[in-house]
Amino acid sequence: MLNPAKSPEPVLRFEDAAFGYGRSRLWGGLSMELRTGEFLAILGANGSGKTSLLRAVLGLHPLMSGTVRVVGAPPHQGSTEIGYVPQHRRIVTLTPLRARDVVGQGLDGHRWGIGRPDRARRRRIDEMLESVGARDFADRPIGLLSGGEQQRVRVAQALVADPKLLLCDEPLLSLDLNSQRTISGLVDRRRRSHGTAVIFVTHDINPVLPYVDRVLYLAGGRFRMGTVEEVMTSQTLSDLYASPVEVVRSGGRVLVAGIPEGSDPHHAPETAATLRAG
Repeated sequence: MLNPAKSPEPVLRFEDAAFGYGRSRLWGGLSMELRTGEFLAILGANGSGKTSLLRAVLGLHPLMSGTVRVVGAPPHQGSTEIGYVPQHRRIVTLTPLRARDVVGQGLDGHRWGIGRPDRARRRRIDEMLESVGARDFADRPIGLLSGGEQQRVRVAQALVADPKLLLCDEPLLSLDLNSQRTISGLVDRRRRSHGTAVIFVTHDINPVLPYVDRVLYLAGGRFRMGTVEEVMTSQTLSDLYASPVEVVRSGGRVLVAGIPEGSDPHHAPETAATLRAG
């Protein structure tokens, strides 16, 4: 695991930040730094502000108060410092774009159409497709790929411009367990090999907890942040949900029981996560 403390400049910094819509505040008082190569998982109930936090980082919605900086500058739309992997949604079968065309859009930004042929550009796209195990279907229509294959392509698109920060917004939804493990592993390998900082929003904690350095857990307008051992405890989650929640560790697994009904329709009353030994 990379040592984030060696990075002189944080990739991302929030200072006393609050986010909301109108007069409704989702969360506030958030001060944190994310450094080179660090993997932060964001967990919590639907409506707790997980995706909203990403919107603030992307410059899509201003904070209610406080500040956010990406590589020392205010966030803005279209920043090449940030790569973004969205939730998995099936692409229409008749979509004419090939997998390599979709990856190329990560280099073309907001320019309309497919980028002009260029030897260096094609080599970069091929290298990125290879890195995520997508070279074999590079020239197939994106709509004909499986869900897991489409997400590999989306990861390649997010990383092709070599961003310093990778935002993953619940990219594992609707994927089978093997594809979830594959996508999580791809993201982890990238941050280790290139020092890319990662924010990974997820409902399914199983595939990612073996990789995370810290967890940010949002619930009821409040949050807790720390290592897995610090955050995923009975006391911490019971306090966040204002209701008894039991966390049990057994055989390298974490079992969470008693999440209040209705807090999160995607979060079962009991979930399990495998932790890396040691």
